[in-house]
Amino acid sequence: EMLAKEGINARVINIHTLKPIDKEIILKAARETGAIVTVEEHSIIGGLGSAVSEVVCEERPVPVIRIGVNDKFGESGKPDELLRAYGLTSENVVSACKRAVSLK
Repeated sequence: EMLAKEGINARVINIHTLKPIDKEIILKAARETGAIVTVEEHSIIGGLGSAVSEVVCEERPVPVIRIGVNDKFGESGKPDELLRAYGLTSENVVSACKRAVSLK
């Protein structure tokens, strides 16, 4: 909804498994949108963003922006506080989407 208010059409795809990765839906999204943003609530190293990047890089190169926990130790806290601490808020997602669109 936040992106739509700014004139950006977006879709959400739930990738529930990394292995096997759903190459077909990833490539369809890359072809139809021209940019991808991945969001995950754990390390971006070796996670969803990495798997999506591999598929896209080899078969349909488009900008890929990864949002997730950067290479650091986890913390304990309230969910909302942790999402802010790790940059996983809706505002961060919107910002990453704008960046991805600007790279197309």
